[in-house]
Amino acid sequence: MSNFSRYSRRQFLTTAGASAAGAVFLKGCVGNPPTDTAQTTPAASPAASPVASTETPETPAIKLGYLPILESAALIIAQEKGLFAKYGMTEAEVSKQASWASARDNVVIGSQNGGIDGGKWQMPMPHLISEGIITNGNKVPMYVLAQLSTHGNGIAISGAHAGQELGLNVSNAADYIKGFQAANDRKFKAAFTFPNVNQDFWIRYWLAAGGVDPDNDVDLLAVPPAETLQGMRTGSMDAFSTGDPWPYRIVTEQIGFMAVLTAQIWQFHPEEYLAIRQDWVDANPKATKAVLKAVMEAQQWCDRPENRAEMAQILSGRNFLNISKEILDPPLAGKYSLGDGKPDVNDIKQGPLYWKADIGSVSYPYRSHELWFLTETIRWNFHNGAIADIDAARQIIERVNREDLWREAAQEAGIAASDIPANPSRGVETFFDNVKFDPENPEAYLNSLQIKRV
Repeated sequence: MSNFSRYSRRQFLTTAGASAAGAVFLKGCVGNPPTDTAQTTPAASPAASPVASTETPETPAIKLGYLPILESAALIIAQEKGLFAKYGMTEAEVSKQASWASARDNVVIGSQNGGIDGGKWQMPMPHLISEGIITNGNKVPMYVLAQLSTHGNGIAISGAHAGQELGLNVSNAADYIKGFQAANDRKFKAAFTFPNVNQDFWIRYWLAAGGVDPDNDVDLLAVPPAETLQGMRTGSMDAFSTGDPWPYRIVTEQIGFMAVLTAQIWQFHPEEYLAIRQDWVDANPKATKAVLKAVMEAQQWCDRPENRAEMAQILSGRNFLNISKEILDPPLAGKYSLGDGKPDVNDIKQGPLYWKADIGSVSYPYRSHELWFLTETIRWNFHNGAIADIDAARQIIERVNREDLWREAAQEAGIAASDIPANPSRGVETFFDNVKFDPENPEAYLNSLQIKRV
């Protein structure tokens, strides 16, 4: 049995069929994934009225935080389409957060003290909050319950760098980036919205794959999007790892161009997640599954192409993303003008997906994906090595990941068995540079990387 096969006792509380399929954790044998896409999968239309259920939630109230980007769509749609109420969560509230730091601070204090119970997170924020790594040692155990989306991010470049071959293969521009300081009296400067999580990981992977050391050859820093865009306009900021709808705005407003979409770096990659405080989930297991059922139904609704126009209209509202519907329509249709002479992208599968992708579930929280995020955390020696090694990463995932609750909720909601993954690993993942991450052997992945801090 592999180290990562020490599977949680919670898994065995699911139905016999699911237990038999998933009890051996990350053994590398994953069944053939579904081949149909999110766009052809039938999804139940949301109903506005509650349905009869023997699973009455322990509480009808929960407060979920989100940042105003497209990854938040399922939470917003679950509220606006009455899906939380349908499953008994009649007092569920989605709450816009000022920043990732605010969301972190608000989940620490909890909703009873004016904060939030959980919500949408970049990864691996729930793990870092659980371990007290980004909360000044204050451990607030969290549970990861679902993945909310895939794709919908990219690396934007200031228009000042047009024509320098800043594309998917950044090795073509490596000398330009490395020599930038000598010519400009400062390093090439790139930003993301919160350190040591998704958007930081995407730009680091892209740079390092092209031979650019993100810690030594460039300046990487956390900057709010508005400040980053202004810096790109004035020439003081060179690149931005960002999520929709910013890529579309950056090109159409002639601020810059897109070097690459994250869908091109890692197709169907994990993006942002639903995670809730452990104490809330433990006290309210039926309510937790009600939240999950509402989110799952919202994700299915979001993935239907015929709903995307209405989805853009809802999300554009002042209470949510507060942005023109016309800016949301193209990315939701998978339409991106990259600029700088690059061919346009016109494929809904390259834009954000919420329920299902060509290689299987989007919503299900694969443990193998969480292991990749924590392996990257080790790779870059984030947090002064607070996560010491792969075994420590596995132990954290064991405490945080609750894919068993996702399975239970999916089964109770009548989700087709083919849409419930049989294994908590999605298997070997392949990146654009042909580097492979095998969750059974993450050490081999680390050893294969040329630029790292371990």
